[in-house]
Amino acid sequence: MSSEVEETLKRIQSHKGVKGVMICSAEGVPIRSNLDDDDTHTYTALLSQLALKAGNVVRCLDETDDLTFFRIRSRKHEIMIAPDPEYLLIVIQSNQK
Repeated sequence: MSSEVEETLKRIQSHKGVKGVMICSAEGVPIRSNLDDDDTHTYTALLSQLALKAGNVVRCLDETDDLTFFRIRSRKHEIMIAPDPEYLLIVIQSNQK
């Protein structure tokens, strides 16, 4: 992985409350993560499916549009996903202030 990508991941990880940063293929295959293997596989498998469905919803509503980012917030965590045709960037952040 390029040094620019490594520096970006380190910068994201250094933000307050960030619990995990993952990069996976669009199919959900983990490429890079700072979480343990079990959590990484769970998050990437589920969120890649969700990203595909969310992208389909956006295109169904407007075929000239594409999903560029989405966020899921629960009581404990916030999950931010930046989909790309080939990859997903997933960031998990604590909601506790």
